[in-house]
Formats: sequence, C-alpha cells, structure tokens
Amino acid sequence: MNCSCSSSQHVQRSRSLGDGSGAPYATLSGTELELAAEILRQHGALTATHRIAYIGLDEPDRREVTAGRAVARRARIQLLDIESGLARAISVDLGTSTIARDDEIDAEFDGQVPLLQEEHAIIRELVGADARWADALLARGIDDPSTVALAGLSAGRYPIEGERGRRMARVLGHHQPTPLTMPWAHPIDGLVAFVDLASRSVVDVIDTGAMPIPQETADYHVPGTFGPERTTQKPIVISQPEGPSFSFDGDVISWEKWSLRVGYDMREGLILHGIGFEDDGRVRPIVHRASIAEMLVPYGDPGPVRFWQNYFDTGEYLLGRLVNSLELGCDCVGDITYLDVPIADALGNVKILPNAICIHEEDAGVLWKHTEQFTGTSDVRRQRRLVISFFVTVGNYDYGFYWYLYLDGKIEFEAKATGLVFTAAYDERTSRFASELAPGLAAPYHQHLFCARLDMAVDEGTAVIDEIDVGALPIDDDNLHGSAIGFTATRLRSEHEGRRRANSSVDRTWRVSSTNAKNRLGRPVSYVLATEGKPVLLAQPESVIASRARFATADLWVTEYDVNERYPAGDVVNQSAPEQGLPAFIADDASLENTDLVLWHTFGLTHFPRTEDWPIMPVDICGFALKPHDFFDRNPTLDVPASTSACACAHEDKGSASSEHHLHHLSVRPPSADA
Repeated sequence: MNCSCSSSQHVQRSRSLGDGSGAPYATLSGTELELAAEILRQHGALTATHRIAYIGLDEPDRREVTAGRAVARRARIQLLDIESGLARAISVDLGTSTIARDDEIDAEFDGQVPLLQEEHAIIRELVGADARWADALLARGIDDPSTVALAGLSAGRYPIEGERGRRMARVLGHHQPTPLTMPWAHPIDGLVAFVDLASRSVVDVIDTGAMPIPQETADYHVPGTFGPERTTQKPIVISQPEGPSFSFDGDVISWEKWSLRVGYDMREGLILHGIGFEDDGRVRPIVHRASIAEMLVPYGDPGPVRFWQNYFDTGEYLLGRLVNSLELGCDCVGDITYLDVPIADALGNVKILPNAICIHEEDAGVLWKHTEQFTGTSDVRRQRRLVISFFVTVGNYDYGFYWYLYLDGKIEFEAKATGLVFTAAYDERTSRFASELAPGLAAPYHQHLFCARLDMAVDEGTAVIDEIDVGALPIDDDNLHGSAIGFTATRLRSEHEGRRRANSSVDRTWRVSSTNAKNRLGRPVSYVLATEGKPVLLAQPESVIASRARFATADLWVTEYDVNERYPAGDVVNQSAPEQGLPAFIADDASLENTDLVLWHTFGLTHFPRTEDWPIMPVDICGFALKPHDFFDRNPTLDVPASTSACACAHEDKGSASSEHHLHHLSVRPPSADA
C-alpha cells in the first residue's frame, strides 16, 4: 500500500477478538471454530465433498440472557455438498458436542448458500476453456482468453428456462493485456456466460454482438500515469502522548461513559452488543445489538447482458470475510488499536484476519459553547468520538463501515463507498441507463442500499415507538399570528403499521420510548432514529429484485424481537425466493406495544456516476443517527473539562511578530441600559 504518512507519528496496538470467555454474545474464538468443525466431522456432516459456506455464532435469545438463564454456546453453519449441490443449515452445540439442529436448504424454494471463494477459480477454469467464449473474444480482437479478467457474479433468480433449482453464476469479462493493467477500464461488452457451479458446466454464452473495447488507461496505481504528485501538503500530526482514553476487558470496550462488546461475523462484519451509557453510577442500556445486516447494490441497465446485475453483498458474498487488513497511517491515523478476527475457511481451518477492526478516538469539533454578556463568561468544550470501523473490498467496490459514539450520548453510523465503478461499453442504447466516464466507457446507474438492524433496549424493559412529524400549527385563538410550530406523534401499534417511509418535508423521525423508565420531569426516556431520507429501492415494485429485496422498499420496518429473525432478506439470499425476510417476519402483524423492538433501517446512495468518479471514486458517505431524547435529566456533558492541551490562547510570545501563533483577545461588554 502506498501511503504518504510517516508511521513514526502514530501508535499501533493489536488485540485478538474472540477471547474464548464463552460470554453469550462473544465472537466465536479460533478454538471454538475448530471445535465446531470437528463436531461436524464426528457426525459425518463435514466430509471431503462438503464445504462450510458460513459459520458464526448462533446467538441466544436475548430474553433468556436478560432473565439470567444459562444458555448454550452454539455455532450456526451453512454447509454445501459440492458434488450433489445439496445444502444444509446446522446448529452445533459446542458444550455437548452435538448437532442441535439440522435442516435441509431447499434450493428451489429457499435458494442457494453464498458463493464459495473456490468457486471463483472454477468459474475462471470453465469459462476460460469454453470454445463459444473464445470465439466471442476472437470476434472482439482478443486471441488469448487468459488476458481476460473474469468476474463471477451472483445470478439472481429470474424466470430463465432450466435454471430453477440450479446453483448458477453469471460471468462478465474485462480485458487485462498485462498484469498491471486495470481491467475495469476495458469492459468486454455484449457478452456474458451462464455457469452451473454444481455440474461444473457453462450452460450458455450470450453474445449480442461485438462492441468496441474502451482503450483509455485507468492505471492510477502506476506512479506518473496521471502526472506528478503534489508537493504542497504539510504534515498533520495526531498525538495522544498519554495513550487512548478507552480500555478493554476481553472483547468489552469502555470509553468515557460508554461500554459495549465488539463482535465480528463473516457475514455481517462488525457487530456491537450491549451498548450502554453510564449515568449517575449505573450503565443504562440503549441498544442490545447493532449491525449492518444486509447490503444491496441494484443496477439499472435492463439490457440482455446486464439485466440481472443486483448484488446482495452481505448475504451472497459474505462481506465480513472480505475485510481489509488496515494499515497504520493510511487507513487509520493516530493512536490506533487494531483487532484481529478469527474466521473458519470452507474446510473448517481457522484463519486470522489481521488488523480487521480499527478503534481510535478523534476530535469532533465543538461540543458546546457560549459567551454570556450578563456574567462576562465564555465557555467552550470540545467534542470527541470513539470510532470503531472496518473496510471491505467486494469486487470493484470498497466500503468502509464506521460506528461513532459521542460524549453526549449520540450514536452515528456512516458507510463510505469508494473503489471503482462497474463498467460497460458506452453506446446509444446504454446512454439512457449509464454515464460516460471516458471515451466509450460507461458506468450503469445503480444504488448502494444498506440495512441496519437495531435491536433496541432503551433503559431495558419493553418499549413503544412513535413517528414524529413537525409542522406549522393552524391559526386559532391560541395562535392568532400563525407563528406557532409543533409536532405530531403517531403511535405505531403493529408490525404492518411499522413499515414506514421517510419524509424530509416534515423532518420525520422515529422515537423509541421506554414503557417503564421516566426522566426527572416524568417523561418517558427515549432514543430517536434520525435518517437522511434519501431514495430507497427505485426498481418497480413488481420487479424481480424488489420481490427479493422487499426490505429495501421502505426506510423503516419495526418488528417484535424474535431470535430467529436476523437478516432482512432472509437466512438464504443467493438465488432466494421472493418475499423472504421482513415480509415474512411481519406476516403475523405482531403488536409493537410494550415489547422488545427491532428497528430495520434502509438507507443509502443513488449513484449516477460522474467523470470525477473515474478512474477511482472519492468516498461518498451515507448513514443515520440515534440521538437521546429526554433520556438524560440534563446535558450529560456538563462534566467534560475544558481543553488543557497547548493552544494559541496559551501562547506566551504575544509580542513576537514572527510567531506562528496569534493570540486573539475576546472583549466582553457588560450589559447597559441601551443594550
């Protein structure tokens, strides 16, 4: 990795996640992952022809844990027989070395387990040896199939004859004449291969006709390709000479008044458990569990080569296993603690993903400030935040996932999208559905949609949820001049009512309130979900992708907590059947009053690529916030001290004209009669 920062300015600390403590929500340790694989072998479930498509913690029911009952430590596994194509969902009891549950995954009804990493090699072998593919390349002036980079992609579930129940992938190619050539600049369009991964055969090669292959280079990674580098940047040094303000106890992190358990899963990636805030001597729960449970990238080119391009990066590709090893001074700056993460590969062997999670503090501007003329005082406090993040690379795109905790009790999440856009050839047809980025090079319009699963626990106990809209109040006897403003609170009483759309014109938010805890003024303590209100899934409601990603058609779904409801698009996502996940979860229209509530929030970006996004895309950001509302009795940061670090206002060389720092005096005039 190329990085202009000097690592001597930074401090790195490393820890391993999965401490083996056996706490109910602790990440499976390497030892536990090995034990789970061994139990499968003992029971004949993991043989030479079987592959582990997914393995993670089979989380216990939160109500059992809250009640203090003993819960089993289990691993949940999706297993694929690569010879027969049959798949199973298995739960292994690590304490008793038994199989607690073993269910068949019906390929025709449920769908397929995620793509295996080894299947990408199979795709390259099969397509690279196919005569139809070679002939199509030759018609485009490419006589060596090995110079084509092949992208093996999830197939979706379309009414294509002969595909139902088969484990399929679709393959697009990009020309890569040399090992250092950035292939995304040279799409081979009008050509796609359909591959059956179970039978290991190329089912079909669709060739709609040769199109010119864009030739302009995108080799930004080669120094000098786009001119000399800047020489104007002066160093920025971030220093914490006394070390960070956070500490660890196993996987539990404490920072300022926050405490939480950091977890990791090869599907969801980073998971935060038991987020709480210390107030008046006790830790008050806020969120039981928080994660980004699904991520969807739907493309908008309806042509015969790309109509199927819709990717569930979490459920189909397991983005958590695609994590980057972060580098000090480049990905993370300052005093950094990295967490290494254990996962198991397809054969059950434990792999350590080094520097997978980055944890650090950063200054976040002004926390609060006031200059008061009546007292002659001026006060300011600095905000800071704890950052917990990881980065993944899913094919052409890179995504950063950032959780922020603030001194004032606010929680934020940001997704940062960068990397390279998926490219195509640009012509008269694609001009309606794509942007031209370089001569003859197109990038189809698409979206990046994330779904956060927020298992709320506001001061523990049960809760209710209200939709809050603001607006002007009507003119009446109490509002003669029409200047009054107010809000309406609409109680969401059932799961069907809990499927909601954002509305920025009324600054719509959703407030989760405890049914038993009140603040000192007698109001229910609560947290508010504040959203950006950007478009959700733009595909037509009757489209195939909308039927499989129904979760993405609303900004919010609210469900009663159920331990078996973990993923908004369902447990099995690859080639999944319609209406899985949230539509099935709310079918019983359970009550949302006085119960444990789970919020599912879809948010994201709609991307009409611009020339500035090529050859590599500057970070684009989306997210949401959880804010305390009547949760505290007063501003919880009144105990934050004034900054004591050296600053301009403490500089002693006031008379030096050559000083690099300048002192600015603030004059406060006492109030007068004519003020």
